Amino acid sequence: MIRKIVIIEDESLNAERLIRLLHSVRPQATILIILDSIADSIAWFAANEAPDLILMDIRLADGLSFDLLDRIKNRAPIVFTTAYDEYAVRAFKYNALDYLLKPVEQDELEAALKRVESTRSLLNQQKSIETMMDYLKPREYRNRLLIPFRDSYKTLTVNDIRYIHLDTKITKATLSDGNEVILNQTLEELERELDPRYFFRANRQVIVHVQAVKQIHHYFNGKMKIALKNDDFEILVSREKASALKAWLDF
Repeated sequence: MIRKIVIIEDESLNAERLIRLLHSVRPQATILIILDSIADSIAWFAANEAPDLILMDIRLADGLSFDLLDRIKNRAPIVFTTAYDEYAVRAFKYNALDYLLKPVEQDELEAALKRVESTRSLLNQQKSIETMMDYLKPREYRNRLLIPFRDSYKTLTVNDIRYIHLDTKITKATLSDGNEVILNQTLEELERELDPRYFFRANRQVIVHVQAVKQIHHYFNGKMKIALKNDDFEILVSREKASALKAWLDF
């Protein structure tokens, strides 16, 4: 069982979210400390024994956490948490057992913790890493969707989609020509199948295409609001997802 956890995270909102999730999924675990820089982390690990788990952001204010791992003798398993996916392959060279994209969801964290707890030997650890590497290999994303059309079906090119939203449990896509069509897939399925370079899951009801975004604005309580080109439809993004939104638009 995981008893002692160290969190390395320089964004307070993300750290608070991890704490809430950990209290839900592992209430018996103790969070030893929350570190927000490489310098503080080096000092802490030099003076303390390794925990059972490190939850570690990759980009910190004073550098990449890989720099920290190069300078300490770490024997604890690591679960990386980050808004960026370009470090995935490099992450698994540092004893990482999982790689979670922000905002971390409870079921994803629970699965990661179970993976850590089930890793009892070097063989099992290697299998876990290989499984995750297979998952993170480049894959094909959807270019087309088959949609109902009158008494038949027609093909929709995904680049014609401006945004997808849930309307009373029906998945609908608004297209570049202003028309709206019904899709057979759920938002969860589409989030997995559409290229994340171009499509962003803004909230539980909306996925938006990058070319449809006109501006983003600050909103109440740390939230962001997406304004679309030639469309009055407004999309709210939670404060937990605000950093991921800005990183997606800046990629």
